[in-house]
Amino acid sequence: MESKHVHQQIAAMRQSFFDEEVLDEFFSQLEQLEDQNNPNFVEEVFTMYFRDSTTLLETVEQAMKTISITFAKMDKILHQLKGSSASVGAKKVLNEINKTRQVLEKGNLEGTKAGIWEMRKEYESLKAKLEPYFQLKQANSVPQEK
Repeated sequence: MESKHVHQQIAAMRQSFFDEEVLDEFFSQLEQLEDQNNPNFVEEVFTMYFRDSTTLLETVEQAMKTISITFAKMDKILHQLKGSSASVGAKKVLNEINKTRQVLEKGNLEGTKAGIWEMRKEYESLKAKLEPYFQLKQANSVPQEK
């Protein structure tokens, strides 16, 4: 009975990611790549995403503090973050990156700083939602519905 409840909890958590538009169809595509030989594939992909994105976000935040930052350099960093966020289906993070890039293109430094703060906020929210999901899923070895 407990196992059924845990499986329902995991399914509800997963569905909430889509209902809240935190994740998109790319997440589902990643899930389809999981199998018996690699049951934690999605978690491993997100572990790499969180590691790499944390570095990129820190780079962007540090770059905003320097006087010599150029549009091209900032846009390149944001483009990298955009690509990795899109590839895992991090929809809200991706939306904030796109907004920030648009503000950056207009040369609005203060707006860019605000956008970076919003990106960080959505990124941290995503991480806070996915980490307990992956922990619960791994602890209960629940195969994903496809």
